[in-house]
Amino acid sequence: MPDGGYADIYSPRKVLDDPSFRVLTSGEVPAPDANIAAFYNPNHEIHLVEKPRPKPGPGQVLVHVRSTGICGSDVHFWKHGRVGDSMVVTDECGSGHESAGDVIEIGEGVTQWKVGDRVAIEAGVPCSKPACDYCRVGKYNACPDVVFFSTPPFHGTLTRYHLHPAEWLHRLPDSLSFEEGSLCEPLAVALAGIERAGLRLGDPTLICGAGPIGLVSLLSARAAGAEPIVITDLFQSRLDFAKRLVPGVRTVLIEPGLTPKDAAQKIKAAADGPVKVAIECSGVESSVHTAVHAAQFGGKVFIIGVGKNEQVFPFMHLSANEIDVSFQYRYANQYPKAIRLIAGGLINVKPLVTHQFKLEEAVSAFHVAADPSQGAIKVQIQD
Repeated sequence: MPDGGYADIYSPRKVLDDPSFRVLTSGEVPAPDANIAAFYNPNHEIHLVEKPRPKPGPGQVLVHVRSTGICGSDVHFWKHGRVGDSMVVTDECGSGHESAGDVIEIGEGVTQWKVGDRVAIEAGVPCSKPACDYCRVGKYNACPDVVFFSTPPFHGTLTRYHLHPAEWLHRLPDSLSFEEGSLCEPLAVALAGIERAGLRLGDPTLICGAGPIGLVSLLSARAAGAEPIVITDLFQSRLDFAKRLVPGVRTVLIEPGLTPKDAAQKIKAAADGPVKVAIECSGVESSVHTAVHAAQFGGKVFIIGVGKNEQVFPFMHLSANEIDVSFQYRYANQYPKAIRLIAGGLINVKPLVTHQFKLEEAVSAFHVAADPSQGAIKVQIQD
């Protein structure tokens, strides 16, 4: 590996400076085997590009990406050009990090994979060096030299052919589809939250937000034995979806003008009392306040959602009620668990996919994912 580690190997300049890299014109039909991908840029444009087909080097595998989900962060990078102060779109950048596919070529020294193997792609690749404290103790999501595909400047996995380190692929059993394999990524987020929140069998649980992460958190909390579970959202259609997904869930609609304290009263009425664990999946300040006021003495508010840089919390209510507040940054050591849970039938992620598009239709897929009126939960792109 070069001294610069994976950041050198996967430098975005290798793609952007290649003579074959180009932005496709609107309506252009690419060749069937062209390595096309969906890219965004600082001008808030989303378009298809053609880029070189990579060749695997030592320890690498070339994957034909068969299924990729569009994450809210993909839409955010396109629409807003940044997430926080450290993840900023400064050039053309490839999207997508929820992917699965099949191995089509292997590099020197790769023995665990063969052509035709079906894999889920773990998009966050840490340095894995012994000198890295976080990698050494297994908290590799905190690695300062991580390459997370689709987080600027690194190009994502929403492409036909993706090059990946062999050790950061996960085998899919024959019973799992590529669609389910790509959903292992958002499921990994939820599983990390369930684990770190300390949720236990029979814990009264609140989930704030019935978007994709809220819904996969709902599935995970139910599999973990939470009872009762209350889920909130601003849109009744999403709560109806949650009810179809997990019939036993109790739903609370957050109407316009409802204060966090009033919303918390509705939640406590639905749950027959305050909740022990609140999993906040929106990152919205008022929703965090609602979770805090719905929690019992000694409870926990666990925040998965991504919100604005600075927020105000009800400090003294937290203090006087010994409510712990914790946060999450991506995930670590969750993919094998996600695959086992889906394969074992404990979690069914298939209903989350509401829209599917061909790779050539990726731009249209992004517009559907970004438009709440379309009713999309998870938009996936197939190839």
